[in-house]
Amino acid sequence: MVTEHIIADKNLIRTARVVSAIFTPFSIPFLAFLILFIFSYLRIMPLQYKLIVLGVVYCFTILMPTLTIFIFRKINGFSPQDLTERKHRFVPFILTITSYVFCLLMMHRLNIPWYMTGIILASLIMMVICIVVNLRWKLSEHMAGSGAIIGGLVAFSALFGYNPLNWLCLFIIIAGVLGTARIILQHHTLGEVIGGFVVGLVCSLLVLHPVSNILFRIFLF
Repeated sequence: MVTEHIIADKNLIRTARVVSAIFTPFSIPFLAFLILFIFSYLRIMPLQYKLIVLGVVYCFTILMPTLTIFIFRKINGFSPQDLTERKHRFVPFILTITSYVFCLLMMHRLNIPWYMTGIILASLIMMVICIVVNLRWKLSEHMAGSGAIIGGLVAFSALFGYNPLNWLCLFIIIAGVLGTARIILQHHTLGEVIGGFVVGLVCSLLVLHPVSNILFRIFLF
Protein backbone atom coordinates (compact mmCIF):
# COMPACT_ATOMS: atom_id res chain seq x y z
CA MET A 1 0.00 0.00 0.00
CA VAL A 2 2.83 2.40 0.88
CA THR A 3 4.57 1.54 -2.39
CA GLU A 4 1.41 2.31 -4.35
CA HIS A 5 1.13 5.71 -2.68
CA ILE A 6 4.77 6.48 -3.51
CA ILE A 7 4.25 5.51 -7.16
CA ALA A 8 1.07 7.59 -7.31
CA ASP A 9 2.88 10.61 -5.84
CA LYS A 10 5.72 10.25 -8.35
CA ASN A 11 3.26 10.03 -11.23
CA LEU A 12 1.43 13.09 -9.94
CA ILE A 13 4.65 15.09 -9.70
CA ARG A 14 5.71 13.92 -13.17
CA THR A 15 2.36 15.00 -14.60
CA ALA A 16 2.62 18.37 -12.86
CA ARG A 17 6.06 18.92 -14.39
CA VAL A 18 4.75 18.11 -17.86
CA VAL A 19 1.84 20.54 -17.44
CA SER A 20 4.20 23.30 -16.25
CA ALA A 21 6.55 22.65 -19.18
CA ILE A 22 3.78 22.74 -21.78
CA PHE A 23 2.07 25.90 -20.55
CA THR A 24 5.23 27.94 -20.05
CA PRO A 25 4.74 31.75 -19.83
CA PHE A 26 7.01 32.23 -22.86
CA SER A 27 4.44 30.57 -25.13
CA ILE A 28 1.51 32.83 -24.15
CA PRO A 29 1.96 35.73 -26.66
CA PHE A 30 2.73 33.37 -29.54
CA LEU A 31 -0.33 31.26 -28.68
CA ALA A 32 -2.49 34.40 -28.55
CA PHE A 33 -1.39 35.48 -32.03
CA LEU A 34 -1.85 31.96 -33.39
CA ILE A 35 -5.43 31.84 -32.08
CA LEU A 36 -6.17 35.27 -33.58
CA PHE A 37 -4.85 34.26 -37.00
CA ILE A 38 -6.76 30.96 -37.02
CA PHE A 39 -10.07 31.66 -35.29
CA SER A 40 -10.77 35.39 -35.78
CA TYR A 41 -11.43 37.47 -38.90
CA LEU A 42 -7.65 38.06 -39.04
CA ARG A 43 -7.40 34.69 -40.80
CA ILE A 44 -8.19 36.56 -44.05
CA MET A 45 -4.85 38.37 -43.85
CA PRO A 46 -2.16 37.29 -46.34
CA LEU A 47 -0.14 34.26 -45.30
CA GLN A 48 3.14 36.17 -45.70
CA TYR A 49 1.95 38.87 -43.28
CA LYS A 50 0.87 36.30 -40.71
CA LEU A 51 4.20 34.46 -40.97
CA ILE A 52 6.15 37.70 -40.52
CA VAL A 53 4.18 38.64 -37.40
CA LEU A 54 4.41 35.13 -35.94
CA GLY A 55 8.13 35.05 -36.72
CA VAL A 56 8.76 38.36 -34.92
CA VAL A 57 6.70 37.24 -31.91
CA TYR A 58 8.42 33.84 -31.76
CA CYS A 59 11.92 35.30 -31.99
CA PHE A 60 11.47 37.95 -29.30
CA THR A 61 9.10 36.20 -26.86
CA ILE A 62 10.26 32.57 -27.01
CA LEU A 63 13.60 32.14 -28.76
CA MET A 64 15.53 35.13 -27.38
CA PRO A 65 14.37 34.82 -23.72
CA THR A 66 14.98 31.06 -23.72
CA LEU A 67 18.42 31.43 -25.29
CA THR A 68 19.60 34.29 -23.08
CA ILE A 69 18.36 32.59 -19.90
CA PHE A 70 20.09 29.36 -20.96
CA ILE A 71 23.36 31.26 -21.45
CA PHE A 72 22.87 32.98 -18.08
CA ARG A 73 22.38 29.58 -16.41
CA LYS A 74 25.47 28.10 -18.02
CA ILE A 75 27.67 31.06 -17.12
CA ASN A 76 26.60 30.93 -13.47
CA GLY A 77 26.29 27.14 -13.20
CA PHE A 78 22.61 27.30 -12.22
CA SER A 79 20.19 24.42 -12.64
CA PRO A 80 16.56 25.05 -13.70
CA GLN A 81 15.57 24.52 -10.05
CA ASP A 82 17.91 27.30 -8.96
CA LEU A 83 15.91 29.81 -10.99
CA THR A 84 12.81 29.06 -8.92
CA GLU A 85 14.47 30.82 -6.00
CA ARG A 86 13.42 34.45 -5.72
CA LYS A 87 16.97 35.84 -5.50
CA HIS A 88 17.91 34.17 -8.82
CA ARG A 89 14.81 35.25 -10.73
CA PHE A 90 15.56 38.91 -11.35
CA VAL A 91 18.15 38.53 -14.13
CA PRO A 92 15.92 36.15 -16.16
CA PHE A 93 13.07 38.63 -15.69
CA ILE A 94 15.21 41.52 -16.97
CA LEU A 95 16.43 39.48 -19.96
CA THR A 96 12.86 38.58 -20.86
CA ILE A 97 11.62 42.16 -20.43
CA THR A 98 14.41 43.40 -22.72
CA SER A 99 13.37 40.94 -25.43
CA TYR A 100 9.72 42.05 -25.12
CA VAL A 101 10.71 45.71 -25.42
CA PHE A 102 12.54 44.95 -28.68
CA CYS A 103 9.48 43.02 -29.87
CA LEU A 104 7.22 45.97 -29.06
CA LEU A 105 9.50 48.38 -30.94
CA MET A 106 9.72 46.04 -33.93
CA MET A 107 5.94 45.65 -34.14
CA HIS A 108 5.48 49.41 -33.82
CA ARG A 109 7.98 49.92 -36.65
CA LEU A 110 6.05 47.44 -38.83
CA ASN A 111 2.81 49.40 -38.17
CA ILE A 112 1.05 46.35 -36.73
CA PRO A 113 -2.45 47.25 -35.40
CA TRP A 114 -2.75 48.25 -31.74
CA TYR A 115 -4.87 45.25 -30.74
CA MET A 116 -2.01 42.94 -31.76
CA THR A 117 0.79 45.14 -30.42
CA GLY A 118 -1.26 45.41 -27.22
CA ILE A 119 -0.74 41.70 -26.54
CA ILE A 120 2.99 42.32 -26.20
CA LEU A 121 2.44 45.50 -24.19
CA ALA A 122 0.11 43.69 -21.77
CA SER A 123 2.70 40.92 -21.33
CA LEU A 124 5.44 43.50 -20.76
CA ILE A 125 3.44 45.39 -18.11
CA MET A 126 2.57 42.10 -16.45
CA MET A 127 6.24 41.12 -16.20
CA VAL A 128 7.26 44.50 -14.81
CA ILE A 129 4.60 44.17 -12.10
CA CYS A 130 5.77 40.62 -11.35
CA ILE A 131 9.41 41.66 -10.96
CA VAL A 132 8.44 44.53 -8.62
CA VAL A 133 6.17 42.30 -6.52
CA ASN A 134 8.85 39.59 -6.46
CA LEU A 135 10.95 41.87 -4.30
CA ARG A 136 8.57 40.85 -1.50
CA TRP A 137 6.42 38.03 -2.81
CA LYS A 138 7.00 35.32 -5.45
CA LEU A 139 4.09 35.55 -7.87
CA SER A 140 3.43 32.72 -10.32
CA GLU A 141 4.36 33.79 -13.86
CA HIS A 142 2.64 30.68 -15.21
CA MET A 143 -0.65 31.79 -13.67
CA ALA A 144 -0.09 35.40 -14.74
CA GLY A 145 0.08 34.10 -18.31
CA SER A 146 -3.13 32.11 -17.81
CA GLY A 147 -4.88 35.17 -16.43
CA ALA A 148 -3.64 37.21 -19.39
CA ILE A 149 -5.11 34.72 -21.87
CA ILE A 150 -8.52 34.75 -20.17
CA GLY A 151 -8.48 38.55 -19.99
CA GLY A 152 -7.50 38.68 -23.66
CA LEU A 153 -10.42 36.42 -24.60
CA VAL A 154 -12.86 38.72 -22.81
CA ALA A 155 -11.28 41.83 -24.37
CA PHE A 156 -11.22 40.49 -27.92
CA SER A 157 -14.79 39.19 -27.61
CA ALA A 158 -15.86 42.76 -26.84
CA LEU A 159 -13.69 44.13 -29.65
CA PHE A 160 -14.67 41.65 -32.38
CA GLY A 161 -18.18 40.80 -31.18
CA TYR A 162 -18.02 37.02 -30.71
CA ASN A 163 -19.11 34.63 -27.96
CA PRO A 164 -16.01 33.46 -26.02
CA LEU A 165 -17.84 30.99 -23.73
CA ASN A 166 -16.32 27.78 -25.13
CA TRP A 167 -12.80 29.19 -25.14
CA LEU A 168 -13.27 30.64 -21.67
CA CYS A 169 -14.35 27.27 -20.28
CA LEU A 170 -11.32 25.59 -21.87
CA PHE A 171 -8.74 28.09 -20.58
CA ILE A 172 -10.31 28.35 -17.13
CA ILE A 173 -9.93 24.57 -16.81
CA ILE A 174 -6.33 24.80 -18.06
CA ALA A 175 -5.65 27.60 -15.54
CA GLY A 176 -7.00 25.44 -12.73
CA VAL A 177 -4.89 22.46 -13.77
CA LEU A 178 -1.79 24.64 -14.16
CA GLY A 179 -2.26 26.34 -10.79
CA THR A 180 -2.69 22.94 -9.13
CA ALA A 181 0.49 21.71 -10.83
CA ARG A 182 2.51 24.67 -9.53
CA ILE A 183 1.28 24.00 -6.00
CA ILE A 184 1.99 20.25 -6.26
CA LEU A 185 5.55 21.03 -7.37
CA GLN A 186 5.82 23.36 -4.34
CA HIS A 187 6.97 26.21 -6.56
CA HIS A 188 4.17 28.45 -5.30
CA THR A 189 1.58 28.73 -2.58
CA LEU A 190 -2.14 29.13 -3.26
CA GLY A 191 -1.87 32.87 -2.63
CA GLU A 192 1.00 33.23 -5.12
CA VAL A 193 -0.97 31.30 -7.73
CA ILE A 194 -4.10 33.42 -7.29
CA GLY A 195 -2.05 36.63 -7.14
CA GLY A 196 -0.29 35.83 -10.40
CA PHE A 197 -3.59 35.03 -12.10
CA VAL A 198 -5.15 38.33 -10.98
CA VAL A 199 -2.14 40.36 -12.20
CA GLY A 200 -2.28 38.76 -15.65
CA LEU A 201 -6.06 39.14 -15.91
CA VAL A 202 -6.08 42.83 -14.91
CA CYS A 203 -3.13 43.78 -17.16
CA SER A 204 -4.73 42.09 -20.15
CA LEU A 205 -8.12 43.73 -19.61
CA LEU A 206 -6.64 47.20 -19.03
CA VAL A 207 -4.51 47.14 -22.19
CA LEU A 208 -6.76 45.23 -24.61
CA HIS A 209 -10.39 45.83 -23.62
CA PRO A 210 -11.94 48.59 -25.79
CA VAL A 211 -13.56 50.23 -22.75
CA SER A 212 -10.36 50.70 -20.75
CA ASN A 213 -7.49 50.91 -23.24
CA ILE A 214 -7.74 54.46 -24.59
CA LEU A 215 -4.49 55.61 -22.95
CA PHE A 216 -2.61 52.53 -24.15
CA ARG A 217 -3.90 53.02 -27.70
CA ILE A 218 -2.54 56.57 -27.66
CA PHE A 219 0.79 55.23 -26.42
CA LEU A 220 0.92 52.52 -29.11
CA PHE A 221 0.16 54.98 -31.92
